[in-house]
Amino acid sequence: MKPVLIMGCGYVGERVGHRMAHEGRRVIGVARHPERVRELKAMGFEALQADLDTGEGLDVLPLAGCLVLHSVPPPSQGRVDPRTARFAELCRRQPPEKIVYISTTGVYGDQGGAQVDDLTEPSPMTDRGHRRLDAEKRLGQLMAEAGIPVVVLRAPGIYGPFRLPVARIQAGEPVICPEDAGPGNRIHADDLATLCAAALDHGPEGQTYNVGDSDHRSMTDFVYAVADAADLPRPPCVSMAEAEEVLSPGMMSFLRESRVVVAGRSLVDLGVDLHYPRMEAGIRASLKVEQGDDTLDDAEVTPYRISRRNTHG
Repeated sequence: MKPVLIMGCGYVGERVGHRMAHEGRRVIGVARHPERVRELKAMGFEALQADLDTGEGLDVLPLAGCLVLHSVPPPSQGRVDPRTARFAELCRRQPPEKIVYISTTGVYGDQGGAQVDDLTEPSPMTDRGHRRLDAEKRLGQLMAEAGIPVVVLRAPGIYGPFRLPVARIQAGEPVICPEDAGPGNRIHADDLATLCAAALDHGPEGQTYNVGDSDHRSMTDFVYAVADAADLPRPPCVSMAEAEEVLSPGMMSFLRESRVVVAGRSLVDLGVDLHYPRMEAGIRASLKVEQGDDTLDDAEVTPYRISRRNTHG
């Protein structure tokens, strides 16, 4: 079996690593910070430190012949992704067997609540979306020029243990009133990890897939569901106009984009059944993990140690 190398082995990456290691594969987790490398080693992974900003440690990464999950997010500024640019050049020198990239549905921008599928033309509104689209294009160019298979997974909001808005609810941070709230798109981290593992194993090269749970209830519905499951009072709500005065610019940027992400093709092509197609089950299981409940059914809880870090992928 081909070894698996995970660039940016964070919240989602560690879950992919556990799945692949359970199959008897060699898993190499790559992280930027030494403390994260130590965490990965404590989980039983091989772990290496490397930095796509400075180039430190990249030359010793054993990319050649590996299945590679690229889950390093772009920098927080600009419209291009120099990290993926550097990663692509490294892959030209050490060609991996396949690359799976975790992108974002933010590349579609605001669609006014309309549906988008895998073939919808990207139209990013934010610099964040442009950076992700730049990364996708660089990897597509790498595949065309170097013949390295690439599969892109466009993910919506990711939730799971220690990634629920409990602190925001406890602080009384308002949400958009239900009548003003647009559709939502999300996926549980464990389900995203399952899709990543399937894409690494048998994802068709050159394919771009939307991934999500197809539960399109709004962010407000999600926050209310978390509050109910955690036995907390539901937070107050404000109109979209009032939200401009009380919510952060980052949150408002997210809320201004409205779309329904159609993600069924990924499940068919990759042969995956989602464990949490409805958010209530995913929220309930996540809260139990946070509470250290060790009396769960095997089908309800991730059977390995969960990092409390809020790093993406």
